[in-house]
Amino acid sequence: MKALRPVIFFSLLSLAAFFAVAATVDTHWKSDLLQWRQERATQLSSPDGWLTLVGLEWLKPGANAFGAAADNPIHLNAPVDAHLGVLDLKSDGVYLSLPAPSLLENGAPARPGKIETEGENPTVLKAGTLTLLVIHRGDRYALRIRDSQAPTRIHFQGLHWYAPDPRYRITARWIPFNPPHQEAIPTIIGTTLKLPVPGVAEFTLDGQTVQLEPVLEGPGEKQLFFILRDATSRTTTYGASRFLYTDFPDHGLDKPGHLVLDFNRLQNPPCAYTPYATCPLPPEKNKLTIALPVGEKRYSH
Repeated sequence: MKALRPVIFFSLLSLAAFFAVAATVDTHWKSDLLQWRQERATQLSSPDGWLTLVGLEWLKPGANAFGAAADNPIHLNAPVDAHLGVLDLKSDGVYLSLPAPSLLENGAPARPGKIETEGENPTVLKAGTLTLLVIHRGDRYALRIRDSQAPTRIHFQGLHWYAPDPRYRITARWIPFNPPHQEAIPTIIGTTLKLPVPGVAEFTLDGQTVQLEPVLEGPGEKQLFFILRDATSRTTTYGASRFLYTDFPDHGLDKPGHLVLDFNRLQNPPCAYTPYATCPLPPEKNKLTIALPVGEKRYSH
C-alpha cells in the first residue's frame, strides 16, 4: 500500500493540474465572450450603427428628389435643406444631380455624377446628422437613411443575452463541397441572394446529428457566415433568424477538417433592431428543430 501512495499522490496532482488548466481556459473563454458582447453593443449604438437607421426609400426610375420639403418624393424628417438634391435612377445605375451646397459627398461638397453603391468605395452623402447611402438589392436600388441622433440610438439601453454556457461551444466536423455550389438565400424584403456555400458543418447535439451550411458574403471573406433558426425562435429569440460568424476550418475550406461553432455568439440580424434593414433569411437546411438556448435574446425596443 505504501508503494501505491506516491502513484495516488501524483495522480491526484495531475488531476488537479488538469482541472486548473480547464478552469483557466473556461475563464478566458468567458471573459473573451463577455468582451465581445460589450463590443457588439458599442458597435450597434455607434453614430453609424444599425440603431441609427431611420429610413429605406426605394428609388423609382427617373428623378427622385430628396430633402426636408414635403413635395420631395423622398421626404427627410430632419433639420436639413428643403431640397438637397435629386437621385436619377437610370439603366446603368444612380446619378446625383442638383446637389445643395450643404450636401457633402465623402467629406467634400457634393458634385453631380454617378453614385457608387455599397462596396469598397461607396458614395457617402451627409447632411446635418443624416448619412445617406444608395444600396443595390437584386435589380432594385434604395436610399438608406441614418440619423446619428435617432431616438433608437439615443435611448438604447443594452442587449439581452442568455447566460454563457460552454456546452454550446461545439467542435464540428467540416465536410467540404467540391466544387462549392451557390445557394439561393431569401431576404426579408422578398429578394433572393445567390451566395457561395463551401461546405457543411456537422455535429451532434442532444443526441441528434445536425448539419449547418454557411455562406461566404463576398470575395476575400475571412469568416464563414451561418444564417439559422432554432426552436427558441418561437419564444425567446428573434423569430426570423440569428447569425453566427466563425473562423475557417483548421485545414481550409477545400479539405476535411474541424471548426468551432460557439453558439454563445449567436447574434440578432439588423432587422431585429430596425424595420429599415434588408436581412437574409435562413435556407431550409438551417431551420433547426432543436433549441439553442444561448446567445442573443429578442431585442426590447
